[in-house]
Amino acid sequence: MRVVVVDYGSGNLASASRALQLAAERSGIAARVRVTADPVEVAEADRIVLPGQGAFADCAAGLAAIPGLRAAVLDSVEAGRPFLGICVGMQLMAARGLEHKVTEGFGWITGEIAALEVPDTLRLPQMGWNELAFTPGAHPLLDGLVPGDHAYFVHSYALRGGEASQILATTEYGGPVVAMVARGNRAGTQFHVEKSQDVGLRILANFLRWTP
Repeated sequence: MRVVVVDYGSGNLASASRALQLAAERSGIAARVRVTADPVEVAEADRIVLPGQGAFADCAAGLAAIPGLRAAVLDSVEAGRPFLGICVGMQLMAARGLEHKVTEGFGWITGEIAALEVPDTLRLPQMGWNELAFTPGAHPLLDGLVPGDHAYFVHSYALRGGEASQILATTEYGGPVVAMVARGNRAGTQFHVEKSQDVGLRILANFLRWTP
């Protein structure tokens, strides 16, 4: 299995790559994980992982700045390759982002990425470990997890106006915050799976086994 971590100048590339390799090894999955900015490698991959950190607009611009890379991601996913977006990589799945300016997303899931609205007692960014709330058995990516498992978040913006059928899990930070999404062969986590220890490794192993 060829797994690519898309390198467009944003995200914890080395950490994501190591976590994917560890998840594969622990699960007995034969996978070759590569970090790449080469559109040809992306087009030939069996699975695509898109990390991201920082501002939505900057990540969108970084992806578009590498000739052929954005198209390779979109075309491969449209052809049915399983896709996992991490943090801003998940946010890019939405219709648009509102951070700094209005920026077009991939339009794979309903909603937009807007600033978190929290009471004055809570700080932004939301940073640290938070519980996940979800319906057990609702999606293969959740296999082996239980409601209340913790994941590691670092973000000030989140999905707003999402469709219930596309939201896999939420967390609580001054109100419900979308934590995981999926539609067809496309999935994403607002939290950093590569920093979420055993919970993150379980999700990554589930992604490597996933046959949408």
